[in-house]
Amino acid sequence: MRDEHALLPLRAFLGGTFVYAGVSKLFDTHYLDDASALGVHAQMVNAAATSPIGPLVSLAADHATVAGLAIAFGEVAVGLATLLGLVTRLAALGGVLLSLSFFLAVSWTTRPYYFGADIVFVFAWTPLLIAGDAGVLSLGARLRAKAQDDAGRRTVLLSGLIAGAAAVAGVTAGSVLALARRPARSAAKPAGYVIAAVDDVAVGSSKSFTTPNGMPAHLLRPAPDTFLAYNAACSHQGCPVSYVGPGFRCPCHGATYDENGQVTGGPAPAPLVKIPVTVVEGQVVLA
Repeated sequence: MRDEHALLPLRAFLGGTFVYAGVSKLFDTHYLDDASALGVHAQMVNAAATSPIGPLVSLAADHATVAGLAIAFGEVAVGLATLLGLVTRLAALGGVLLSLSFFLAVSWTTRPYYFGADIVFVFAWTPLLIAGDAGVLSLGARLRAKAQDDAGRRTVLLSGLIAGAAAVAGVTAGSVLALARRPARSAAKPAGYVIAAVDDVAVGSSKSFTTPNGMPAHLLRPAPDTFLAYNAACSHQGCPVSYVGPGFRCPCHGATYDENGQVTGGPAPAPLVKIPVTVVEGQVVLA
């Protein structure tokens, strides 16, 4: 591999990761849902309490839908530009700024710091910010080569207009899709919502379920006659926690909880939210 090809793997990884991150946000039904603990609004509110740029994060939380869409489309734009080799240094600068903002807002309290991926992405973007794409598999380099004569300049201008129109259409369609996927909220939680049959949950085990408003949750059976349920959203940044018996662990930033939902380690500032449940005729239901 020649020296100018050395950054291709990094371009592919960073570009693909940012495109995936942005698109997954647009397709996530919780992302723009202000009532969801997994949504961008809740994540920003939680982050503002410990972030060194708390006032800016709070301002973004006050306009969570606009800020959330800007983040998602920013990631897609940075990722596509990096993959295509189009204004690569500018795209890398965007990647640095996005990653730095995530670090200051989301990963600032992660200990030790290297458990948080955001600081790693900040530095991963710097080689592309310094060196660009070296003209390798670069749409930008091809467009610059075409712009050497009048015919080429017209082609470049037409290509830019088409790309701009496609970008506007993509942003519009993506925004409509993201907004349309927000779940409808009922005014009251339906009583008697069945979570599981008593016999389906062994003593000492857990069962994942979804609440009526679409939130992930966990049902535990620590004793034969005891059932406990908790919202799965980590109180740190809203990532869904996993049951690792006899407690929970957040895969995003390492927060841990015991079987009573109390914090035992990591950056979580509060316990898991408990969900009242009861047993009715052999079924575990919402109380």
